[in-house]
Amino acid sequence: MNIISGFSKLTKLEKINYLVDHFLNGSRFSKDKIKSFWHDSEVEQKVFDDFSENTITNFYAPYGVVPNFKLNDKIHCVPMVIEESSVVAASAKAAKFWLERGGFKAEVVSTTKVGQVHFIWNGDTEQLFDFFEKSKEELIESVSPLVVNMNKRGGGLLSLNLKDCTDLEEGYYQLHGEFETCDAMGANFINSVLEALGKKWEEQILLNKGFDEAHRDVQIVMCILSNYTPNCLVKAWVECDIEDLEDRGLGMTAKEFAHKFSRAVRIAQKDVNRAVTHNKGIFNGIDAVVLATGNDFRAIEACGHAYAARNGQYSSLSNCIVENNRFKFEIEIPLALGTVGGLTSLHPMSKISLDMLGGPNAKELMMITAAIGLAQNFGAVRSLVTTGIQKGHMKMHLMNILNHLEANDEEREKARIQFETQVISFNSVRDFIAGLRNYQ
Repeated sequence: MNIISGFSKLTKLEKINYLVDHFLNGSRFSKDKIKSFWHDSEVEQKVFDDFSENTITNFYAPYGVVPNFKLNDKIHCVPMVIEESSVVAASAKAAKFWLERGGFKAEVVSTTKVGQVHFIWNGDTEQLFDFFEKSKEELIESVSPLVVNMNKRGGGLLSLNLKDCTDLEEGYYQLHGEFETCDAMGANFINSVLEALGKKWEEQILLNKGFDEAHRDVQIVMCILSNYTPNCLVKAWVECDIEDLEDRGLGMTAKEFAHKFSRAVRIAQKDVNRAVTHNKGIFNGIDAVVLATGNDFRAIEACGHAYAARNGQYSSLSNCIVENNRFKFEIEIPLALGTVGGLTSLHPMSKISLDMLGGPNAKELMMITAAIGLAQNFGAVRSLVTTGIQKGHMKMHLMNILNHLEANDEEREKARIQFETQVISFNSVRDFIAGLRNYQ
């Protein structure tokens, strides 16, 4: 058994040596490959090492951009970090398509975030609510030192309420807080406030003479923000007259395309099998921007999927309306994003991303991100209802296969021509390249 104690205390090179010796068969190639992904600058590498625990190297992901992205009448060049080959291409194609049709529009509905103090208390519910109302002002005042700076920026603790959750768990209640964190994602701020509220609430109950001694005992289970933020909401949309959808690449009339497209979206609203893949495509775009700007894509995904099931059935996050000779494609989605703090300030490429976007505030980044998600969704659904998803995807896949086969420029060009109209598979491309090399 390769059990080790104190691994985190080893130097980075000692960690690599241990991994190579015990899990990589002593491979010198593996050791050199791991080290080859270190940053040339020791200072920059130290930044990356400190992002996580037991760091041994960096894992690269492609950083691409979508130019000519028109949002609210302003042109953006949007950064995207993603390894799926067709995503940036699809988003760029959608951006170009809508550039001449008014571009994308977006608006922020609200930016409220939430968190809870979860606690157990066994006593009379009505008595607890009465006590909370009497103690609420003092409870909120107790965290004033923690919220003072956020208050100056226009944020802070917006509201605090007591929730009866005893139908879920015996004796279970919540202190439910709503927060505004301005341009910060705000996780550390919210959690710090909640923990302080939890301590004060425990103290207040313990000292309350109105409860008999048996009911002065409260168990604070946990104090934590919720990544489900249905009131941190943004909308994005595109719309035009149906005849303005006319495009040679559709292979059908604009009217046929509009109705076929809207039917595909309706299917995603009604069938969970399609809805999951449909929304995954939306997050292809959203996650790529979230990663590029140093935000938490896992929180965004978890919240988005929960929101997609808010009505009791998992459904499409986007909607399409075709009526009165107008085509409108829209999305409404919760996006708790920040432009200050965390990786947004520490990751050097996150700084570049935000600079590229013109130094947006959190609301502007929410709109950009939602619009890119809609663009990616439009590109994917358009391909599905016209040429099929594989035509564009496999062209990009061809490049991956050629990279795997270490094809040179001449071989790449011949392969591109050869497979312009043929089905692409690894075996067929490998055999074609092998034929070229044997011929030579």
